[in-house]
Amino acid sequence: MTVTLLGTGTSTGVPIIGCSCSTCVSTDPRDRRLRTSCHVQVNDLSIVIDTGPDFRQQMLHHRITHIDAVLWTHHHFDHIVGLDDLRPFCFHLAASMPCYTHPHSAKVLKDMFRYAFAGGRKYANVPRLALSAETRPFRVTSRGMSDAAVRVVPVEVAHGSLRINGYRIGNFAYLTDTSHIPERGFNDLAGIEVFVLNALRQSPHPKHFSISEAVEMAHRVGARQTVFTHLTHDILHQRDIASLPDGMTLGYDGMTLEVEDA
Repeated sequence: MTVTLLGTGTSTGVPIIGCSCSTCVSTDPRDRRLRTSCHVQVNDLSIVIDTGPDFRQQMLHHRITHIDAVLWTHHHFDHIVGLDDLRPFCFHLAASMPCYTHPHSAKVLKDMFRYAFAGGRKYANVPRLALSAETRPFRVTSRGMSDAAVRVVPVEVAHGSLRINGYRIGNFAYLTDTSHIPERGFNDLAGIEVFVLNALRQSPHPKHFSISEAVEMAHRVGARQTVFTHLTHDILHQRDIASLPDGMTLGYDGMTLEVEDA
């Protein structure tokens, strides 16, 4: 399994428009952060987690030519608004592309993008998507020549008062926009090797883990490698990476992670 972090920034992206802080003017490419998203490749099976405002740019930059399924963590703007750019991936599909999210987000997505999920389409040039609301494990299969399949485990976490999904695929898990992991979530994460987790900034936030909180959660999960994502411009990569414990690091756009099979 190869995991690519397509974006590691918060809702504004980094640099922030009009800001001249040390991160926003940094020449270190690791301080340039598109909105948070992730691509998981298992042999020829291709999965995208979240389709934010930078989705089209991310697909072109990484030359991703097909998607077998989309997983949305939740329905906030910076994680879904690129949905319409799934259109080219649907042009040659015989059936709708399978998509998955938490039940709380499924209704919002269907209301916002009704044309993409409508069964009887009146216009051909729209995304052809089939949305499932999931809190239990499901399987994603390849839409290509192979019969590849992976088991996906939704990991229900809290984003402030909103319940959302993280996802575990084999020995890899991805949680973003998280402020609390319930006990069941830790059970779902047991034994993972590579963990991507949000760590918004140094100071506390009511709806996201801070760096210190994320470090505490990472210690409890005990993955071999933990990578922090969804970073604001308060995080300067070269300065802040030095203070992290062994086995933990800051993510950056384009970072790739190799994960051994479960």
